[in-house]
Amino acid sequence: MIFNKILSRVLAGAFALSVFAITVAAQTETRLQEVTSITTTTVEGDGTMRLETEPVIISRAANVPTAVGTVMRFDKLLLSAINTRLGARYVWAAAGPHVFDCSGFVWSAFKEVGVDFTRGSARTYWSRFAPAREDEKFKFGTLVFFNGLTHVGIVADANGFYHASRHKGVVYQAWTKYYLSRVDGFRRVPLPSPLTVAE
Repeated sequence: MIFNKILSRVLAGAFALSVFAITVAAQTETRLQEVTSITTTTVEGDGTMRLETEPVIISRAANVPTAVGTVMRFDKLLLSAINTRLGARYVWAAAGPHVFDCSGFVWSAFKEVGVDFTRGSARTYWSRFAPAREDEKFKFGTLVFFNGLTHVGIVADANGFYHASRHKGVVYQAWTKYYLSRVDGFRRVPLPSPLTVAE
C-alpha cells in the first residue's frame, strides 16, 4: 500500500515535470523566433565603411507586416526601437538612453534604425519634413504634431500613437477627442534608400 502511494506520487511528479519541460521548450522556441539580426553599415570618419551585425528583438505585440525575404522591414525595426523606450521617464531636453522629452524620443527611435537627422524641437521637425499625404496620416512611422507645434509623437495606426508624455513618460496613447482636437498636422521622415516601408 505504501509502495502504491509512492509510485503514484512519482508518476504524478514525472508527468508534471514533463509538462513543464514541454512548456519551457515551446517558449524558448518562440523567443528564438523573435530574435533576429540586422547588418548595418557604418561610415568611419576617414571614409572607410564597416559592417556591424547586431541582434534585434522584434515585438509580437503590434500588427506589423512581415519582412520580405531576408531584408528587415523598416516598420519592424522602428517598432522595436519604440518598444525599448516604452516606460522611460520624461525629462525635458533629454534624448536617452533612459529618459526622453518628446522630440528626443522621436529622434532617438529613428536614429536607432539608421535614419539620422539633426536633433531639434517639434517645431524644427515640422519645418524640416514634408507633409504626409492623406493616406499616410495614420500610418505607422508618421510624425504627429500637437498644441501649436510644441509636442510631437509617432503614429502607431488609426487607433493610437507613441509619445513622451510629461506625466507618464514614453507611452502608447489611444486617439481620443482630447488628442485629436489638438493635432496640428502630420509629417513623414524621409528614409535612406536601403530601408523599405511596408505598404
